[in-house]
Amino acid sequence: MLNLTHLGKSLILFGILIIAVGAVFMFGGKLSWFGRLPGDIYIQKKNFTLFFPVTTSIILSILISLAMILLRRR
Repeated sequence: MLNLTHLGKSLILFGILIIAVGAVFMFGGKLSWFGRLPGDIYIQKKNFTLFFPVTTSIILSILISLAMILLRRR
């Protein structure tokens, strides 16, 4: 039997994800500091560029983890 409660929660989570991605595209230019935080690795040489956003990845991971914890609570 299909559990509609789980399907509903999945659809809501997917909708929130779509909204979040849309917001990033809309306001991405205004957040020019995001991705250039202290701790992000940026190396540029003649024919080589390396960008590894360590701090940005950690902050995003914490935010996503908090959102998942809040969504799992009943």
